Amino acid sequence: MKRRILLVDDEVAILLTLQAVLEINGFEVETAASAREAKLKIRNNQYHMVITDMRMESESAGNEVVIAARKSPYRPAVAMLTAFPMGAEDEGNDADEVLVKPMNTNDLLVQIEALLVTHEDSKRRAEALSQPATAGAKGSAGKKAAENSARRQPPVEKKPAARRKASASKLASAH
Repeated sequence: MKRRILLVDDEVAILLTLQAVLEINGFEVETAASAREAKLKIRNNQYHMVITDMRMESESAGNEVVIAARKSPYRPAVAMLTAFPMGAEDEGNDADEVLVKPMNTNDLLVQIEALLVTHEDSKRRAEALSQPATAGAKGSAGKKAAENSARRQPPVEKKPAARRKASASKLASAH
């Protein structure tokens, strides 16, 4: 199964270039050229990840896309793409990752893969903990097993950019 990404940017050259890079590397990519178009696609489709430019038709357009993705029931990973990294660190940014453009495509792919893996792991742990106990012998034993499994795994944290890059590099070299 191909992983689906929604790529959002109002700069057509960047949008098409990143789409080509991601598709060559096995992702299924849909694009949106505005926050409005992206929010509509988020409501009507499902994606593993949403990558959005920070500043498009307005200063807050990227954050609007992030908020829409966060509210979606399928909970995709979210990355903010920006040429202005200092502004991306503002409190209003709720993205899992900040990607700075222009970037090395190999670095981008490593960061995307790392984010998808950590995001899916955290979703699975959250789902395991939220599952109600089933009836019968499996009930409390199954719930305890899920809780013990979640305790054994370290929590996923937002890492400073330098640590994220180091983690992504370690992940890439492990494959």
